[in-house]
Amino acid sequence: MSATILPLFDKSLQTTAIWLEEIQSDIGPDRAFAWRVLSVVLQQLRDHLPLELSAHFGAQLPLIVRGTFYDRFDPTGLPRPTHGGDEFLQAVADGLRDSRGVDPRDAVQSVFGVLDRHLSRGQIEKVARSLPRGIRAMWPDSEVVG
Repeated sequence: MSATILPLFDKSLQTTAIWLEEIQSDIGPDRAFAWRVLSVVLQQLRDHLPLELSAHFGAQLPLIVRGTFYDRFDPTGLPRPTHGGDEFLQAVADGLRDSRGVDPRDAVQSVFGVLDRHLSRGQIEKVARSLPRGIRAMWPDSEVVG
């Protein structure tokens, strides 16, 4: 018998666990920290996407991950203007400030790698193309979405 009420929750838990394991393989074996990295990077990404694209992107995320994607979401003034990757990396570093150390670029590249491997190519290309060049360059296949 299933441990949860709905198979949808089981599938979301399984997918989320896979994503966290992939992040842990990049940044270390702490699952709670991997969740924090995933959350911070996704929320920064969300705040740099046009609203309609953000909604389409969020719909592709596993249900549990979608919750953190929309946590503290305020569409006022979005997408946030950013002139490059350095500002994005600083925002990620600020979001991870009270955690153990990790290079924000490593955190971003890990999460972008997970997204690249698990979401549809078309959605990834739309998201990456909507981002400023400095953020887009952090995607694993930046030359493909460039």
